[in-house]
Amino acid sequence: MDGFSIEEISDELFDRMKGRSFKENCTTPRQDLRHLRVLHRDLQGQTKGGELVCHKAIAEDLIDIFQKLFEASYPIEQIRLIDDFGGDDELSMSKNNCSSFNFRKISFTDLLSNHSYGLAVDINPLYNPYIKTVNGVLDVEPANSVPYTDRSRAYPYKIEPDDLCCRLFKEHGFTWGGDWTDSKDYQHFEKVVPGVNEEG
Repeated sequence: MDGFSIEEISDELFDRMKGRSFKENCTTPRQDLRHLRVLHRDLQGQTKGGELVCHKAIAEDLIDIFQKLFEASYPIEQIRLIDDFGGDDELSMSKNNCSSFNFRKISFTDLLSNHSYGLAVDINPLYNPYIKTVNGVLDVEPANSVPYTDRSRAYPYKIEPDDLCCRLFKEHGFTWGGDWTDSKDYQHFEKVVPGVNEEG
């Protein structure tokens, strides 16, 4: 479909990524990453272009998922490279931006996030926050998403277990952070790839 493509990381794009999503200590090889261009629709049904960087192992999955979401007019506010936000995950999430690759650790740990491999995707993160209690204190990311921690309410861009977005990612072998028990990450979908983020 026109408007959807997969390309290797160009020198021009890599210059945008260096020091932002592709940090100095990044252990994910550039050649394992792909640049995706996609179309999506916003809440008003307007067609918008988007781009993201992901691992080559999930590039075809994401193209298929985003094509189906576009065809169904599933609302996504924006899909911009996290490098446009300086590689700052909190800033990107607070603007409800969807993204994938960003070399960083999981909050409150020394473990690499699956975003570090380009094997995780966040969808409409402002309305689908990460929620975890740490040392008795509730942590919500992004910080401005506190109103959307009440999942019993109805509001735009909300991801629910039976909606199209969740079903498509699961059909492609991703797990959803909304199903986690020790924390909730309603924006987050990730995939295990043997030899990359799992031994084997």
